[in-house]
Parts: sequence; structure tokens; C-alpha cells
Amino acid sequence: MTRLVGFYPGSFDPLTNGHLDVIERACKLVDILVVGVGTHATKTPLFSHADRLDLLRATLEPVGKRTETEFKIVDFDGLAINAARQHGAKLIIRGLRDTTDYNYEMQMVGMNAQMAPDLQTVFLPSSPHVRHISATLVRQIAQLGGDISAFVPANVLKALKSA
Repeated sequence: MTRLVGFYPGSFDPLTNGHLDVIERACKLVDILVVGVGTHATKTPLFSHADRLDLLRATLEPVGKRTETEFKIVDFDGLAINAARQHGAKLIIRGLRDTTDYNYEMQMVGMNAQMAPDLQTVFLPSSPHVRHISATLVRQIAQLGGDISAFVPANVLKALKSA
């Protein structure tokens, strides 16, 4: 029996409870979830790339055990469709918070569909209790010394405080 592989790309800087919501729900759709941590030369990260990979591994280990989902945490620096194919994914997982996300993601779906018709994009709407969380806002609040404890997993908060 073939195991279904999904690819969930992002910068995860920082990993938020919104990301975890999408990941938890994606576990109900796929057997293997490849979480692709993109590198973006134009962004100034809150966490190093290596730290983001480590935080994801630590956070997702118990999720994998609980949901019986295999996780692969990988990095990529090109097109998400190329990384998805490289890791055997058939689905690209994307979270949607609002209509702004929807409009952007629909453009991406159109472009990706033309370049990679073998891949399907699946949208997972954010749960109401995390819909307002964005990594950009969390990063800004953290950089200004605000309390982000309601927006990130405990290990991310601990890593930020010890940095």
C-alpha cells in the first residue's frame, strides 16, 4: 500500500500555534508529512535556520506519536513544487487564515498547477482560536519585547527567552 506524502512549506520563523493547527489537521490527510523550512535571503530571521529545524523536530515528535504520522523536517531554497517532488509528495498543504491568504494562495495554486500538474494543493482553514496568529506579527511582538506565550509552543518561547 502506498503511503500518501504531503509537503507543508514555510519559514516557521517562529513556529506558531497556527502552524501547529495546520500540521495537526494535515496529519488526518497524509501518512507522511514533509515540513519544508524555506530559506529566504531577503528576511531577517528571529531564529537561525538550524534552530528552526531543531524546534520543529522537538515539537513534532509527540504529534507524530499521537497521530501515527511520520514527519520529515527538511530545508529547501528553491521552488516548493521542486522540494515537494524531491520528497515524493503528492499534496502541498497550505493554511488559510482569511481572504487575504486565500487570494494570494489561489494565485500560487494557478502557477503551481501549470508548472506541476502532478501535485495538488490542499487548503486547510485555520481553526478560529488561532486564525489571528501570523509568524510576522509574532516576530514583531517578540522583537519589541512583548509577550508571545499565547501564540507559540512552549519550547519556542523557551528558546526565545534563552536567546
